[in-house]
Amino acid sequence: MTTKDEWLRKAREAHGRGDSAAEAAALDALIRADRTNIAALIAMAELKRRLNDERAASSFYRLALATAAQARDVHPALHPSLQRAEQYLSDVDNVLADHLFNRLHAAGLDQRTATPRVAEALRLLSGEQPLYQQQPNMFYFPGLAQRAFFDRSEFDWVPEVEASTAAIRDELQALLNDPGEHFSPYVAANPDRPPPNNPLLDKPDWGAAWLWQSGEIASGMDRLCPQTLATLALAPQPVIPGRAPIALFSRLKPGTHIAPHHGLLNTRLICHLPLVVPDGCGIRVGAETRAWREGELMIFDDSFEHEAWNRGTSDRTVLLFEIWRPDIDANEREQLTTLFAAIDAYGDGH
Repeated sequence: MTTKDEWLRKAREAHGRGDSAAEAAALDALIRADRTNIAALIAMAELKRRLNDERAASSFYRLALATAAQARDVHPALHPSLQRAEQYLSDVDNVLADHLFNRLHAAGLDQRTATPRVAEALRLLSGEQPLYQQQPNMFYFPGLAQRAFFDRSEFDWVPEVEASTAAIRDELQALLNDPGEHFSPYVAANPDRPPPNNPLLDKPDWGAAWLWQSGEIASGMDRLCPQTLATLALAPQPVIPGRAPIALFSRLKPGTHIAPHHGLLNTRLICHLPLVVPDGCGIRVGAETRAWREGELMIFDDSFEHEAWNRGTSDRTVLLFEIWRPDIDANEREQLTTLFAAIDAYGDGH
């Protein structure tokens, strides 16, 4: 029985005498026997390059790089070959992108004329845009559309909520003028849990004035912000004992950056009603960056990677709350509520 080392030796001997067919046969046998043999994958890729089979070369190079990335230890002698593989694939991707865009442009199709989904597919194909998908930290619900942002027009309750912007802003201002301290750090240490690795931990830069917290109206908010609470009741908020609704005034001080992160669940959408938005503020969800507009709801799936910033000179404040995703039906919402309640009951003796 031919060993792996013997197949590699045969491949090298065939290469030395210029016998491409014999070299390919030996490498093929070795790769079939050991698909993780990086040296064989690189040798096959380089053979395909010499034969001007660009697609085949790319496929073997990609597998070699993926295998090396998973390997605990890669022999130093392979490092130069792996670097050449990376450069080759980068060059090939650039050539492919140029080819595609030239052909498509000649056919009258480009980023300006393509539909939004086709345009995004082109950006993904060319490597211009990374692929972002739902990656909740705690609970993943299958079968939901991979959409970072949702349009306001999809929700019939939005106009009435937006119509209350001025009244909600007035209650926010009254809250700020109240002698009590209603804002606290959004990222706060819990003595019963390890502290999160977050540069905003226990800092007022990202502040929260809670209206609903852990499924209960925050102390005094029914008196201080009745119009805001009444407006929130218009939205399809989850109602889960000890967990939801949640709603708050979310404040970012100038110079604050919320680093990229993922939310806990993909069963909800996060809503921002912008109340005070200076220039220089923005949010990225997945591959798309948007700016808040005062009085216009922004609705997004926070299980996508997202980040936000205030590069302005004054505070940015939004009303933040969560709603059920519209593609989760009433029966599923009821079952998920039962599920989340069971999760929360773990360890409390029930």
